[in-house]
Amino acid sequence: MADNKTKPTQVSVEAFIDAVEPASKREDVRVLDALFRKVTGEEPQMWGPSIIGYGSYHYKYASGREGDMCRAGFSPRKAKHSLYLMGGYCDDIQAKRREDALKRLGKHSTGASCLYVNKLADIDLNVLEEMIATDWETMNRIYPE
Repeated sequence: MADNKTKPTQVSVEAFIDAVEPASKREDVRVLDALFRKVTGEEPQMWGPSIIGYGSYHYKYASGREGDMCRAGFSPRKAKHSLYLMGGYCDDIQAKRREDALKRLGKHSTGASCLYVNKLADIDLNVLEEMIATDWETMNRIYPE
């Protein structure tokens, strides 16, 4: 069975953020980092080359595949910010809350397990904070440490 490619690294989060271009995206990243730190109470760690993650959890699928991943995080991709809020994908009740929150969030798109935001000016940061908090609580309930 293949290893998970996304693993924690020793790369400095601050150095990674300082290298984000353009400057407007870098400022968004600083706002996101502060928001995730506030909500999770965790210091960030780089996961793979470009994910800023907060906390971690161990998963094991029925297939036997298992690994570790950040409980929450984001990546400042070239086109859009990818936000990893896993609670809504792990729990039906949280999935319903997510649907309601997404209606209030502002301009965004979603993928299989990501929330995509072009720039923070397009969304309501209070709704995003609510989403991070409820997903964080769900992950802590489903995957206690």
